[in-house]
Amino acid sequence: MLTGEIQIRVRYAETDRMGLLHHANYLVYFEQARTELLRARGRTYKDLEDAGFYLVLAKIEVRYKSPAYYDDVLTIRTTVTRSTPVRLEHKYEVFRDGKPVAEGVTTLACVDAAGKLQPMPEWLTEEKKPEQEV
Repeated sequence: MLTGEIQIRVRYAETDRMGLLHHANYLVYFEQARTELLRARGRTYKDLEDAGFYLVLAKIEVRYKSPAYYDDVLTIRTTVTRSTPVRLEHKYEVFRDGKPVAEGVTTLACVDAAGKLQPMPEWLTEEKKPEQEV
């Protein structure tokens, strides 16, 4: 399974009046983690879209375990758990100092510019990572 990690510092603008990370921002963090996982494979969302492939959210779930606060540094581990010709599923684990803060799952569907389901490029559903430069 393809897995990657990023770190994000909670910004003041992302918190509510109680100083807690607002629940909606976890979705933004998940997207950032997916984007960086794709970038680690040597591609970007722009590359996909320029080639006529669009990944749209079909399903998202978040389970909140403990609050995150302004200025916390969060680690987000993203794992591709399943891929089909037209769908990708990701799992997210959010930690602060090694302790769980939240977890989530998403299902992305691949569509064309008209919004019709289409198969993803083969490289996106392959298990192995591209070879690293030495």
